[in-house]
Amino acid sequence: MADCDIRDGSPGIQPERAAAAVARLIEAMILEGSLRPGDALLAERELAARLNVSRPTLRDGLKLLEEKGLLTPAGRGLQIAPLGMQAIGDPLLALLADHGELADDCLEFRDIVESEAAALAARRASDTDLAHIRACLSRIDAAHDAGDPALEAEVDAALHLAIYEASHNLVLLHIMRALSVSLRNDVVQNRNRLFTRPDTREAMRAQHHRIGAAILARDPAAAQAAAHDHLDWLRHTTREIRDAEARRQVAERRRQGPDLTNGKGGAT
Repeated sequence: MADCDIRDGSPGIQPERAAAAVARLIEAMILEGSLRPGDALLAERELAARLNVSRPTLRDGLKLLEEKGLLTPAGRGLQIAPLGMQAIGDPLLALLADHGELADDCLEFRDIVESEAAALAARRASDTDLAHIRACLSRIDAAHDAGDPALEAEVDAALHLAIYEASHNLVLLHIMRALSVSLRNDVVQNRNRLFTRPDTREAMRAQHHRIGAAILARDPAAAQAAAHDHLDWLRHTTREIRDAEARRQVAERRRQGPDLTNGKGGAT
């Protein structure tokens, strides 16, 4: 957290006003995504020094945030509450996630959202956002070269979240952050399925680089097209693999069928 100057001891600044200013600052940082669910705040003495307020004023400001449910206790300190997670963790969503046949719907949803997010990122990304996207692409290359599927899945999901951040649409960012666990699981499942085919790892790396390059070039149309092509490829390829697996299972059941009968013909 960068040093901030609220100065509750300045002439004319009442402690309760300074406490409210502390609360507003942290609220703003939560809203813009600078502070994320689960982030632990600094120890009281250090946080008060960073904000240039007294420790009693800091406590009052943090108490306001606890009362709003934005902060929760964590050990001997406080952390950002798991905002949005409870709603996104609705049992219906868990039910949807448990049904593999809905994977196509999930990818269709991601296509709609991520294509537009990529276009927004190309228009709105700050230099810091672009540096983060470059770093994600470098991590994707490193994980690919290391042949580490788990790390590849992790950095894949990290790139998509970096694009949401760079879109600077706060509603979109917080919804997709709340869905980040589902997104990560979706990425892992898709990769496990896709890696049964040769050359898919290289294809996915190339697709991610195409999305990133378009955003770095600040080309919204190219970024939107690249994101759409990536998700459309995922949908069609996973559907083909799923259909092939279903046909294999049918053939296997037909082969096993005679072993489950007494050898006598059915009624005529």
